[in-house]
Amino acid sequence: MEIRWDVLFIIIGGAIMTFLPRAFPLVVLSKIEIPDWGMRWLKYIPVAILSALLAQELLPLEEQQHWKISHVIAAVVCLIAGLLTRSLLLTVGVGIGVVMLYHLL
Repeated sequence: MEIRWDVLFIIIGGAIMTFLPRAFPLVVLSKIEIPDWGMRWLKYIPVAILSALLAQELLPLEEQQHWKISHVIAAVVCLIAGLLTRSLLLTVGVGIGVVMLYHLL
């Protein structure tokens, strides 16, 4: 089996470019004291990202798009599962299961 150096360099470069944006803030923020208002602000980042991802997936934003009923049903079931269990793993599993079941039926 031949090693293609260009592919190897692309893989290594992709790994570095994936690692740096994650490690750099961790290293920098661990060295400084963040004020209370900054810590409160940082707690909203995951919620904002999740809301943006959900809105992009669920809401028909362009004229030719329409509601995907399987995704809406999965979102409602996930909301209920998340509120009842407070388990991220179970909530994601339920959502995947609902979409799979919908498409199988």
